[in-house]
Amino acid sequence: MSDSIKLTPLDIHFADFIVRIDRNPCDELWWGAAFASNSAGRGHTCYNLFDLPETTLLPQLQTARNPPPADLVQWREALQPCDTVGTPGAYTPLILDRTGRLYLHRCWGYEQQVAAGIMLRSQTPAVEDSHLEAALNRYFPVQCGAVDLQRTAARMALTHRFSVISGGPGTGKTATVARILALLLDVAGDSPLEITLAAPTGKAAMRLHQSILQATDRLELPDGIKQLLPSGVSTIHRLLGVRVRRGGFRHNRDNRLSCDVLVVDEASMVDLQLMASLLEALRDDARVILLGDRNQLASVEAGAVLADICDNANKAAVPVTQLTKSYRFGDDSGIAALSQRINSGESAAAFELLQSGRYADILWRPVQSGNAFEKDFCLAASNGYDSYTRATSPVESLAALNSFRVLSPLRSGPRGIENLNRLCEKTFSSEHKKNPHSSPPMPIMITGNNYELGLFNGDTGVVMDNYGVTTVWFENPEGGLRHFSIHRLPPGETAFALTVHKSQGSEFDRVLLILPDQMSEVLSRELLYTAVTRAKSHIEIWGSEEVFRQTIERRILRTSGLGEQLAAGDQHD
Repeated sequence: MSDSIKLTPLDIHFADFIVRIDRNPCDELWWGAAFASNSAGRGHTCYNLFDLPETTLLPQLQTARNPPPADLVQWREALQPCDTVGTPGAYTPLILDRTGRLYLHRCWGYEQQVAAGIMLRSQTPAVEDSHLEAALNRYFPVQCGAVDLQRTAARMALTHRFSVISGGPGTGKTATVARILALLLDVAGDSPLEITLAAPTGKAAMRLHQSILQATDRLELPDGIKQLLPSGVSTIHRLLGVRVRRGGFRHNRDNRLSCDVLVVDEASMVDLQLMASLLEALRDDARVILLGDRNQLASVEAGAVLADICDNANKAAVPVTQLTKSYRFGDDSGIAALSQRINSGESAAAFELLQSGRYADILWRPVQSGNAFEKDFCLAASNGYDSYTRATSPVESLAALNSFRVLSPLRSGPRGIENLNRLCEKTFSSEHKKNPHSSPPMPIMITGNNYELGLFNGDTGVVMDNYGVTTVWFENPEGGLRHFSIHRLPPGETAFALTVHKSQGSEFDRVLLILPDQMSEVLSRELLYTAVTRAKSHIEIWGSEEVFRQTIERRILRTSGLGEQLAAGDQHD
């Protein structure tokens, strides 16, 4: 049995609708529709009928119904006459497969598209064996240790049209893919090769752009190949071309993208629907390389595509290389040691390490509630943002903003980002009254998309006065800065403090992570790992031992049929 399920009004309305349009309605159909809707809302692609919840919380005024069946046989018998439930391939609102997974039709369709797109490319040879070793030796000489894994990743990328390179921060994913791209250009010779770089968010795209440039500068490449390496990076939505009025994307199965090679960074953030749209828009012979960290949080929307692929790598014909050596963190890194224990689920060992004082780059602080917490936090924020408050230009402000950031798992509550941002604003407002020259520019994170301005959800800028006009400055993915009047911007919010979800795709020199004083359904091992690995040089965590340890012990496992389909090599169930 799973934990309790709290059905939402949307789940109730959907279940009522399904029962109303079915010619053979029953209580089992109502429950199945409600659970399928609820699962999609919680990030799952389907509901497993074996996974009956211990308790189901219903909104008030809901009429009583017979309890849902206790096993799959009873479910199947009850749903068999229902014409709103079909087998895979049927055009019905709900799809029930042979294993007992009940899908919303759209989720089932997206899963089929992703499985088909991956398997098509995974099974297609890309480079003749006679040329493979010589090509690899030029860019990935045979060595011992971690470099062998990079060579393995390159081999996979050359011999398959779909491959994955996974690894934690600083394991050389971008450096490896830069060499792979140079290698592909070398092998292509005089044949033109169009390479496209993409990422889920503007911030992630900017980081990929910078990382590729840095990696390219370090490589000793012929000038001809170095000039052909891509420099521009696009968000996936911008690459596909969102049709604002009509919906959907401009590039699809009827209007394919022209690229020969597509590299997608921060692939853990790509949800099932977006991955389906991306694979559908690519030519069948296009090569796809996904980069990411399978241990990070999955996307907010339904699906955990990268985790499904990596978790089934040993059983599926999908080439996945897991890079393990960190070039950022040495043996004396507490961040690396802590993140490893979090990933392993060692809650007691992780807490002991965190509060032991053995490492200078990790710090634990138990905190009190109420006024004591607010006083301590305001002091910590003032110290953390010291360089930011003293910045005098947009360039300095944006650089200083990346040197320190407050993170929280929650939006609301005393330790959620809404209150933490309020406390930061209050702190700097008080300092401004004492010293009119100390007021820092306001950091802002975009929460909507504006394709005309090229501003997307997750982009971070600073609000400053520009000759009497309130202007917001952003880093340009191609280098330099760009600015807009604050009145032209899509929706945004103050960004002294970010949710851990919103911090994905970003890195900061120092991080202050504020945990809630009690467990929440958003807390998980994946969230804590993501938060810790946002820090490059130092992380400080405030909270209680009980919440910290329970968070590590709670994993988020999303229900999906993608891994099974990839392992079976069959897209048609």
